[in-house]
Amino acid sequence: MKIYFSGSIAGGRKYLDIYKKIVAHLKQQGHEVLSEHIVIDNIFEFENKLQPAEIFERDICMLNECDVVIAEVSNPSLGVGYEICYALERQIPILGLFQPDIFVSRMILGNTSPYLTLSEYNNDKALFERIETFLQNCCR
Repeated sequence: MKIYFSGSIAGGRKYLDIYKKIVAHLKQQGHEVLSEHIVIDNIFEFENKLQPAEIFERDICMLNECDVVIAEVSNPSLGVGYEICYALERQIPILGLFQPDIFVSRMILGNTSPYLTLSEYNNDKALFERIETFLQNCCR
């Protein structure tokens, strides 16, 4: 599958280690992660070489190409929210992952779209199980 992974950049990099685990897991399972750049340690240096319009266009192209979106939403992010909304409008299945005791936006939690699956995880095993279940359900 072609997967668009979404995680906070400008909103904070607190969950970068988790982002890296998710991307590594997806790649180990043979999936193509279109937005692998999200896990670059020096992402700001990388993205500063591009104009905002170039970043927007690049990410929209990847969203249009992907089969599914997997978003780690524990850290509030305008960009991640935008990507989720964009994918929902195009009826692309989305998995939103978050850790327990995190205040997740009610705009995400209250969304009843059949294209949005939200799942809490509290360790790596649960995280990978949620991802695999979601991907298996998307392949049916």
